[in-house]
Amino acid sequence: MWLPILIASGGCFALKLAGLSIPARLIEHSRAIVVLPVALLAALVGIQTFASGDELVLDARVAGLAAALVAVRLRAPFLVVVACAAATTALVRAVSS
Repeated sequence: MWLPILIASGGCFALKLAGLSIPARLIEHSRAIVVLPVALLAALVGIQTFASGDELVLDARVAGLAAALVAVRLRAPFLVVVACAAATTALVRAVSS
């Protein structure tokens, strides 16, 4: 049991070390470094919202995401955005069940 944990820990350490070893001159003016976290977060949200296993699904999560997008566009605080998304998802699930 401990061997996979140690291997995963070593891999995480190696990835962190590799990221810290990149010379600063290579990443100072790179646009990819700036937009990479946004792209990764958008991909994660897309996968978690529109996928269930191997299938594409459109369910209450889509309505929650839409409500969150509206709240973000209205410049609501983060907790309000999360509450709107959760409430909308719960309401759609309650109505559709």
